Amino acid sequence: MTLVIYNSLGQKVRTLVNWRQTAGRYTVQWDGRDESGLNVPAGIYFYRLRAGQFEQVRKMVLMK
Repeated sequence: MTLVIYNSLGQKVRTLVNWRQTAGRYTVQWDGRDESGLNVPAGIYFYRLRAGQFEQVRKMVLMK
């Protein structure tokens, strides 16, 4: 399973999850930081969730 955050330009901001999971329900929180640990600005971001054959991309708003 992978969960990756992208900015509005499609650039990868951070990988939150990248490991094998058993079936079930999980909760993941993003702290608003990039891969380097720097705070990213408020704005529109996208997340891509991949698990096996399943893939979902959704828009989200980061407010500060």
